[in-house]
Amino acid sequence: MLATAGKLCRRHVATRGLAMRAQEAAPEFGQPAQQQQRAAPMPQPDTDNKTVRMSNSEAFVESLVAHGVTDVFGIVGSAFMDALDLFPAAGIRFVSVQHEQNSAHMADGYSRISGRHGVAIGQNGPGVTNSVTAIAAAYWAHSPVVMITPESASLTKGHGGFQECDTLSIFESVVKAQCHVNNPARMVEQTERAFNLARSECGPTQLNIPRDYFYGEHDFTIRGPKTGHGAEDLAAGGALSLDSAFEAIKSARNPVILSGGGVVLSEGVHDVAKLAEFLGCGVATTYLHNDAMIGSHPLSLGPIGYLGSKGAMNAMRDADLVLAVGTRLNPFGTLPQYGMSYWPEDATLVQVEKDPLRLGVTKHADIEVCGDARRFVQEMLRRAQACESEIACLSDKEGRMASVQEHIAEWKLERDAMTDDTDPLHVHGNGVLKPRQAIRELTNAIKKGKHSNAVIATDIGNSCSVAHGYLDFDDPRHFLGPMTFGNCGYSSPAVMGAKVARPDLPCVAFAGEGAWGMQLMDTVTCVRENIPITVVVFNNGQWGAEKKNQVLWFGDRYVGTDLDNPSFADIAVAMGANGITCTEIDQVGPALEQALDAQMNEGKTTIVELMTSRELGDPFRRDAMKLPRRLLGKYKHTSLDSESATGQPIAPRFPAADYKAFHRTVR
Repeated sequence: MLATAGKLCRRHVATRGLAMRAQEAAPEFGQPAQQQQRAAPMPQPDTDNKTVRMSNSEAFVESLVAHGVTDVFGIVGSAFMDALDLFPAAGIRFVSVQHEQNSAHMADGYSRISGRHGVAIGQNGPGVTNSVTAIAAAYWAHSPVVMITPESASLTKGHGGFQECDTLSIFESVVKAQCHVNNPARMVEQTERAFNLARSECGPTQLNIPRDYFYGEHDFTIRGPKTGHGAEDLAAGGALSLDSAFEAIKSARNPVILSGGGVVLSEGVHDVAKLAEFLGCGVATTYLHNDAMIGSHPLSLGPIGYLGSKGAMNAMRDADLVLAVGTRLNPFGTLPQYGMSYWPEDATLVQVEKDPLRLGVTKHADIEVCGDARRFVQEMLRRAQACESEIACLSDKEGRMASVQEHIAEWKLERDAMTDDTDPLHVHGNGVLKPRQAIRELTNAIKKGKHSNAVIATDIGNSCSVAHGYLDFDDPRHFLGPMTFGNCGYSSPAVMGAKVARPDLPCVAFAGEGAWGMQLMDTVTCVRENIPITVVVFNNGQWGAEKKNQVLWFGDRYVGTDLDNPSFADIAVAMGANGITCTEIDQVGPALEQALDAQMNEGKTTIVELMTSRELGDPFRRDAMKLPRRLLGKYKHTSLDSESATGQPIAPRFPAADYKAFHRTVR
């Protein structure tokens, strides 16, 4: 951890002295900036590069304006009210939410979709601590979110006063940098530093301000965003590592590209497709980065990792070279799946990652390249085109491309079989939906309908994870997964932030009903703040991911996993939104289309509740779970020698008659 200006700004990732492309005025998603339409005109500071006498709150707000801030998410609090009072005149929208975890998730979704800073703020003490979970999620999503944390007044800190806590210690492990205003004269310096570091370090930063420092006045100079840290752009990589990577490409007979989130952040998705086309190799995407490759491209294999594409995993297993581009190779995302270990241990691994601290950590990389994902891919393509005759894999390009198509086709057939099979206990029909069939209907309704450019966010959980094997995207910055922090309650606030950033795009959230219970309060925010979204709730009467563990390793003893909830569609209507409940499979597609039409044409939020069976996909953590072995006599009966034979909950959701109470036709 580096310290700058004492402990005013604590940084948790080493600076490379190189600027990112993201420090430039970033386009809002995957296309040239000049072709984009912003959600709102960018406000302009009145004090740019001039030393002006200002109040401290004015200096703070003018710094936000200089960094292009048009939207801030949070709940009003007295700690920052003097600055908040200036937001309307500065052209900044304050989106008032119901819970601060959701406001920080909104800032995350806003950032990931737009490529701009997401900004959240909360009252000192409980308002700020409510945001910690969401900032941790943003940390692992590499989102440039600025979390503004007012703290207790400077002269009373340490007295144990009202709403006091050590905010810096609480956030230390989940932000890239901590910028603390230790003197009100440094308000602009630390505010601008928080924004610049969020961009250059590609992750959330904390701006910590004693609440009394919003008052007073000083001479301030507003400089605005930095354009670099000594270089115009982050390079493709070092000369030696680039040479080594290209030699590996030249000699490989069966390469595969593994495209990660860094490809999306560097706007390199189409460049990856071009390299794949030249080499004739398949492209798999990393866990929860389904939009890191053009989904409809014939060389797109889909995601590896938990409940991902078996086609991608089979292609990876056969590779002699893995070009892992823009990825830290998250360990959870490379675990065995579908009963097979697919990672090619004997293949040459080239890992391309902008953060040197993430190179070679989870997998031994034969060649480590510290560089920009897009520029690396462009450089490899340039070299390959210059010496085409020396690229070994091109001798069988057509055969390998045909093999990619076989992997894709075989997976689709297997996935269809899983989708259409009938579990003898969890029989679908007569008022209950099979989860996989419902997911297929949802994805088909989006892909084949008039809202094919939809942004989709998935929550954590079993049903949502099953969906990852069905979702693909032709545009980058269109998929918002909860990433490896894996917290419930992510999906709807993430797409709310996306909707604020890109009101022109349909925005859809998938959530199980357990996770939905952690976020449904902000349905009120959707209505009040005019942020229309569509939420699909998989209501299967259980905490599915955790019940799967109890099925396999705890003898079907269900402790704390059964849920009995009221109609979420009815709750939505009570909150002023639309509500639809689907109990038959032919209702699902039309319900989603109806909801998206209401979102885009009427500005209405809709909750689509799917009454699904209790059938579950594979467990999250087979790597971490063990059969229980008890030593005390009173607990001996809970010991097990083998996993469940069926792998599914032992009781169906409801007797069929009970669904009548939940039945609601699509309207």
